[in-house]
Amino acid sequence: MIPLFSTKQVREVDSYAINKIGIPGIVLMENAALSIYNTVLQNYAGLNVFTGLGFACGKGNNGGDGFAVARHFANNGFEVLVIYLGSEDEMSPDCLVNYRILNKLSKENKKIKLKKYSSGQDLNLLKNCDIIFDGMLGSGMEGDLREPYKSIVEYLNKIDAYKIAIDIPTGLDSDRGSAGTVFESDLTVTLGEFKAGLFFGDGYTYAGKVFKGDIGINNSFFDKYSVSEFLIEPEDALNYLPQKSKSAHKYSAGKVLTIAGSTNLPGAAALSSNAALHIGAGASILSFPESAKNLVQAKLSEVIVESFNDNGSGILSEKNVSEIQNRLEWADVLTIGPGLGRHEETQNAILKIIKEKKCRRMVIDADAIFALSQVDYKKYNLREFVFTPHHGEFANLIGKKLSELKKDLLKYGKDFVKQTGAYLVLKGAPTIIFTPAEPYEAFINTTGNAGMAKFGTGDVLTGVLAGFISQSKDVEKSLILGVYIHSLAADLLLKDFSEYGYTAENIIAKLPSAINFLRDSIV
Repeated sequence: MIPLFSTKQVREVDSYAINKIGIPGIVLMENAALSIYNTVLQNYAGLNVFTGLGFACGKGNNGGDGFAVARHFANNGFEVLVIYLGSEDEMSPDCLVNYRILNKLSKENKKIKLKKYSSGQDLNLLKNCDIIFDGMLGSGMEGDLREPYKSIVEYLNKIDAYKIAIDIPTGLDSDRGSAGTVFESDLTVTLGEFKAGLFFGDGYTYAGKVFKGDIGINNSFFDKYSVSEFLIEPEDALNYLPQKSKSAHKYSAGKVLTIAGSTNLPGAAALSSNAALHIGAGASILSFPESAKNLVQAKLSEVIVESFNDNGSGILSEKNVSEIQNRLEWADVLTIGPGLGRHEETQNAILKIIKEKKCRRMVIDADAIFALSQVDYKKYNLREFVFTPHHGEFANLIGKKLSELKKDLLKYGKDFVKQTGAYLVLKGAPTIIFTPAEPYEAFINTTGNAGMAKFGTGDVLTGVLAGFISQSKDVEKSLILGVYIHSLAADLLLKDFSEYGYTAENIIAKLPSAINFLRDSIV
């Protein structure tokens, strides 16, 4: 796991290095600038002295980083144009040092141009730059940007240039991952350590590729801090693969029962129940309305379809629960929700199954989540259950507006698992896993691509999670593994299908190959 730190923690380490170790802040800034310079050289194809570089620098230490980076490029033959905000008496001490150095160099080096910002017209000077660096505000931002930063960022975003953020894109809350107006980066070089807000929400959308810049202090300085947010690494997924016993048989290798689908929505049931088998479960049974059985039977060759008497309605109702009770007790894991529909009879049946808890482990998705959103879900015993909503479903479940949820995803996710004792797999780009034991950790997925934004991919994930849980019994490890493998399979499909062409069924077919790829790529 890659730990993610808060802005406060990173600042405390900076302060410790300066005040306790005795490393001057200007030295840390110089180390950061060199690291940013080298990172850009390594990651911008075709960079040469004819590449036009533009900088927007603020009055604080983020601006000081920008001045220092501009100096390193200028010293190596590049032409740099720096628009800076504020006068010398407004700059932080280290920012002022680097501004004065660059200003003096500009008298001797004609490739260095500095312009103090006075109006929006000054930004026209940056229109022809190939690369624009954002060194305006850095970390610690909360709420929407004030003027003139808001207008500056909006203007810079319209320029057709490669954009690089120093430490944090201006406008991004580096802890909450939320933003109003934000500098839309292609590359972010964050300083000290990785900040959580760069990897989910607006940070995931607007930070671009994220690299860690070296400020010249040992990473061991961060060891004393406890963190509760992590990025999932390939090694984590590989280590969590359940081991297959030589003496295993189909019923000891994991039994999954799927209650899903209806006449109007049969596809979700087929996808979920089939995915459980393709990820290694020994037995997968789909409970489905008798009158619509033919809609899924042809799609499933290995999944057993056991029908219940729906009297031609094509839906699950409360009276059917007794018909499937034995299977509820048989299953290691129950998947419930995909495609069941929102008829009152179906919702009552779902709530009855959840309340009776005949199966101790459940993966609750889609219409089952909706059923719980219509009642006081806190009155139900949901411990060890797994919820798999997308952002809209989760906002509806907890009674929040989607816009409010997105302002602090981590807080609302952790509050939910703390209240319920359930696990939360919050589907999105990226998917985040929340665990219900202290310190209420969040694991952020690092695989996946835009092609997954299609009907059915969430149903496949539901089946994958149930399949892994049925095999290992360790819910947390199964969720981390399942989310990672599901998205990795989608990544492997890009070669043949691109992000436009593959479907949920293609992801299912690729699941075994994704496991092999993981095994082969890690020695």
